[in-house]
Amino acid sequence: MIERVALLEVLRSGELRVTGRLLDASNASFCAQVRGDGIEAACVYKPRRGERPLDDFPDGTLGRREVAAFLVSEAMGWDIVPPTAWREEGSFGPGMAQLWIDVDPAADVMALLREDLAALRRIVVFDAIVNNGDRKGGHLLPVGDRIHGVDHGVCFSVEPKLRTILWSWRGRPLDDEAIEGLQRVADALRDGLAAELRDLLAKAEVAATLSRVERLLQDRVYPLPDAGRRVVPWPPF
Repeated sequence: MIERVALLEVLRSGELRVTGRLLDASNASFCAQVRGDGIEAACVYKPRRGERPLDDFPDGTLGRREVAAFLVSEAMGWDIVPPTAWREEGSFGPGMAQLWIDVDPAADVMALLREDLAALRRIVVFDAIVNNGDRKGGHLLPVGDRIHGVDHGVCFSVEPKLRTILWSWRGRPLDDEAIEGLQRVADALRDGLAAELRDLLAKAEVAATLSRVERLLQDRVYPLPDAGRRVVPWPPF
C-alpha cells in the first residue's frame, strides 16, 4: 500500500508521462503514469487548457473543483474520491491528476443502484455537500465493497445544481453514519479546511458549502429534488 501523503506528492509534482486519452470524456482527459521517490502509479490527468467552457462555471476552474471534492471526501473519512492533486506542470500544462482506479469487472452498476447500499448512501451525502451537478452511473467506480466517485468538475456552485441518479433515499432520515460524516466536515471547515478550499474555489462557494452542511445537519434527511429544475443528469450513464 502506497503511503497516502507520498502518493499525493507524486501526483502533485512527480514526473508525468501521458500514455493515452479517454475519448469518452467531455473535457480533455488523459491516462498517464506518475513517478517519483520510488513510487509509480497510473492516474487520470486533466489539463486546464482542455476544459470545455461552461455557461454556469468560471473558465479554467473544473480541475481545481475536483481537487476540492477530494479534500471534502478526506474530511468525511469515507474514501469516496480517489487521491487527487493539482499539478502546476504537465505534458499539456497545469491540471488535475487523480489516482487511476481499476473497477471490479464483475460489478453491475445498474444492479447496485437497486440495492440499499451504505456505500451509495455515503455518496448521496457527499454529493449534497459539494452540490454535484453531474452524478452519472459512469462516475461510480465499484471496487469490492467500496464505491468510489469521480468527475467532480461541476461541483461547489453557489446556486442549487444537484443532479444525480441517486434519489432512492430522498426525504428519508439520515442514518448515524451520515450525521457523523457531516459533523466531521463541519468541524474541518471551521478548523482549516475552509482555508484550503479558498485556494481552489471562490470565497462564496466555500461559504455555501458550509451552509449546505449545516442545513443537512439541521434537517437530518437525505436531500429532496428541487421542483421545477432538472435533477437527473443526461445521459444518466
